[in-house]
Amino acid sequence: MAKYSLSVNGKKFDVDVLPDTPLLWVLRDSIGLTGTKFGCGVAQCGACTVHLNGTAVRACTLPVSAVGTKEVTTIEGLSADGSNPVQQAWIEEDVAQCGYCQAGQIMTTVSLLRKNPNPSDEEIHAALGGHICRCGTYTRIKKAVKLAARKGGKI
Repeated sequence: MAKYSLSVNGKKFDVDVLPDTPLLWVLRDSIGLTGTKFGCGVAQCGACTVHLNGTAVRACTLPVSAVGTKEVTTIEGLSADGSNPVQQAWIEEDVAQCGYCQAGQIMTTVSLLRKNPNPSDEEIHAALGGHICRCGTYTRIKKAVKLAARKGGKI
């Protein structure tokens, strides 16, 4: 076991875990933030996406030892009240069916729009193409990304 001091959603957390423990399990089991989901365990589905210093990463394969002093943001830290323009666009476009993949989809969209506030269809597909939505809401997801881009504001 090793001790790590993590900055998650603007708060400090001290955890004592094995260095190769995936960040996903530290967030869920050690810290209690369960919005980040386990999907595949091999970084292929996107359900576990969080931000590391603002960049979307897959938490299921990222060892906690690789986090260092970087800021981790989970879906719970995106906005306290769901007011982030991406979250609002998801609601307005009625994206979620089962909702399981949506935290990862939202986190990737926020990262995309921070880097590229007006992405093309191809850029949206490239950013979100690695996410799996078992319910098949891809058309609504793309509409929500475009709506969030139009809304702008503090994404």
